[in-house]
Amino acid sequence: MNAIAPQVSSVSTLPSAAELDRALRDASPAEVVAMALKAVGREKLALVSSFGTESATLLKVMADVDPAIPVIFLNTGWLFEETLAYRDTLIETLGLKDVRSIKPAEETLAREDADRDLWFSDPDACCRIRKVEPLARALKPFDAWLNGRKRFQGNTRADIPVVEDDGARLKFNPFANVSREELEAIFVRAKLPRHPLAASGFLSVGCMPCTSRTAEGEDARAGRWRGRAKTECGIHTMKTS
Repeated sequence: MNAIAPQVSSVSTLPSAAELDRALRDASPAEVVAMALKAVGREKLALVSSFGTESATLLKVMADVDPAIPVIFLNTGWLFEETLAYRDTLIETLGLKDVRSIKPAEETLAREDADRDLWFSDPDACCRIRKVEPLARALKPFDAWLNGRKRFQGNTRADIPVVEDDGARLKFNPFANVSREELEAIFVRAKLPRHPLAASGFLSVGCMPCTSRTAEGEDARAGRWRGRAKTECGIHTMKTS
């Protein structure tokens, strides 16, 4: 694909999300990452990764384009030890040069979750103070960000574009079009290490209190916030400022 970079608007310093989306509609993940890099430059582009069960694939694609693109990792304080170890494994395996582990504000935790039980009483509030607010702070220096959502994950992700307007910045979804089979092919072809919990039935891994194993035949994200109507932490359902 030879996509032509959209022209920068005379009003805004950023290209049009809609124009970028049209240009990248049928692009490969690597082409989307490369276009994001070209559109805003390395200093203004970040990749947000949970270092979850599918994260190695997007990180591999990014590393092949430019391993020095900043990677933001939200360390919520409730992550599995296996996820923290996997982060370190992928940093070494892929040669990632700028992974930034972001934590919630201590004063916010002391004020709103002193007993560490907010995940049970109000999971939306827990996600807000441990993920949404820290990410908003971490993204302040950037004009665009990359994430690993896929349409096949369903629910609010079923119709995501390749590029979208995210308020103050552009949001690139390089894997919007990929299938489960294509993800698996990347794992196999690149011989990527798997998340340590994947083999024991955790097909989607988030924070410990709100993550459970997935039964055979269930959707991969069925183990997230099991028994609740909640399907997203919030970082993808509201625009960043």
